[in-house]
Amino acid sequence: MKREFDFLVVGSGVAGLSFAIKVAEFGTVAIVTKSKLADTNTALAQGGIAAVTYLPDNFEKHIEDTYIAGDRFSNKEVVRIVVEEAPQRIQELIDWGTQFDKNNSGQYDLAREGGHSEKRILHHKDNTGWEIQRALIDYVKTHPNITIFENYFSVELITQHHLGKTVHRSNTNIECYGAYVLDMEKGLVETFLAKKTMIATGGTGNLYQTTTNPEIATGDGVAMVYRAKGIVENIEFVQFHPTSLYNPTEKPSFLITEAMRGFGAILRNRQGKEFMQKYDRRGALAPRDIVSRAIDNELKFYGDDFVYLDCRHLDGPSLKDHFPNISAKCLSLGIDIATDLIPVVPAAHYQCGGVKVDLNGESHIKHLYASGEVASTGLHGANRLASNSLSEAVVFSHRAALHAIACFKNQTICKEIPEWNFEGTTMPEEMVLITQNYKETQMIMSNYVGIVRSNLRLERAMKRLKIIFEETDELYKKSTLSQSLCELRNLINVAYLIIKGAQNRKESLGLHYNIDYPPKYESQSMNNISEL
Repeated sequence: MKREFDFLVVGSGVAGLSFAIKVAEFGTVAIVTKSKLADTNTALAQGGIAAVTYLPDNFEKHIEDTYIAGDRFSNKEVVRIVVEEAPQRIQELIDWGTQFDKNNSGQYDLAREGGHSEKRILHHKDNTGWEIQRALIDYVKTHPNITIFENYFSVELITQHHLGKTVHRSNTNIECYGAYVLDMEKGLVETFLAKKTMIATGGTGNLYQTTTNPEIATGDGVAMVYRAKGIVENIEFVQFHPTSLYNPTEKPSFLITEAMRGFGAILRNRQGKEFMQKYDRRGALAPRDIVSRAIDNELKFYGDDFVYLDCRHLDGPSLKDHFPNISAKCLSLGIDIATDLIPVVPAAHYQCGGVKVDLNGESHIKHLYASGEVASTGLHGANRLASNSLSEAVVFSHRAALHAIACFKNQTICKEIPEWNFEGTTMPEEMVLITQNYKETQMIMSNYVGIVRSNLRLERAMKRLKIIFEETDELYKKSTLSQSLCELRNLINVAYLIIKGAQNRKESLGLHYNIDYPPKYESQSMNNISEL
């Protein structure tokens, strides 16, 4: 079955939905999501969205904070673009129905998070992402030009390759014509043709055993673009959030927002000692890469499973009012955040690299855009500054929309694309073939390609991953398609890219900390790190 649209959007978080809303004013739009519209990384974002709104803050401070947090690896032009355009894009979110918290004077109640020199985080209690997601979903559901396809899994992007032409990654004339998409209820692959395609599939958190990402975050967009000969960059920079709630039986890990540390919470080891000051003068509000490495070091040194977040010295009623969802979650486990220590541990959280895009959000492949966590814009550099991700998504989705709108009418849909014909005929003999390789991939990445790495660990990871790749590739070629099989295939593709990127980076930089290389910048080093 073939479907034709002016615009195809893969993913339903803030990046995909904000793009869809804008282009829908000019043409037909298909939103494809492998789960429900609300099942996104966006919906789980607690802290907020960063932008300069009031004095004494200014653009230059936000730019400098972003650049320092990114270990000076960010693209300065991109940083300025996002910082200066974010306030306008956030106003659009407000116009579409998003409600951010205000104080008694009627101004936005701004929070501060790690790496920020000023209070500049707009938020809605401690579930900002869900509030943005809610408003956007309400909007897209009522738009006559938008058709929503839930439980549809995008399998492959369509390029000249599917017309029998040879495509190389070095080609500058690769074009995207849409995507092959699996209707998971019917088990059939449909052909979605479009003039412009937006990939907004989120992150890769489920490469690791512990992650704050939902189970759907399996690197689908990065893997599809790479297989289509697109360019993926800086994928080795995987951000671990320093403070997820320690609760080993729960997946995904429940996030304890960085805004709590901005509110005044401090980190203590299980011996009761505050430890961040010995690693960085900014203490608990140092950038995430430094805090995560510090916690990792404390855990290894003492042989512990978690550290504590201490809020006991803060005003209890105010704390619970600011963080009602965290308070309720902890209370369900017998933890009163005002009087008890909160056990926390780092968890895979955000992919800073991804599909390389230009200032219009367009990838190396023509007519194919990427926005949000799946994209590498140059903003985050080697480490994302807290709450910059939602700002980046709305800014680059806006830029992509403007570019797509300006040229889509001059483009025709390629009708020569054949129907999908690469489907196996047998079911996997045992689901364990998929689930075991999934678990092994997570173990490899967690043990060898985590917060602290080494050349030996990376070498071992690559050797073990190649075996899993060969097994899974053979299984894929003969099996009928399923969500679990496609996700495993995508995770293995992305794991390879992360390991390869880490091996090629002969330095310690930001989130890529390799004990075989000294830190590039002294300001990002940790005086008391000990590798056991």
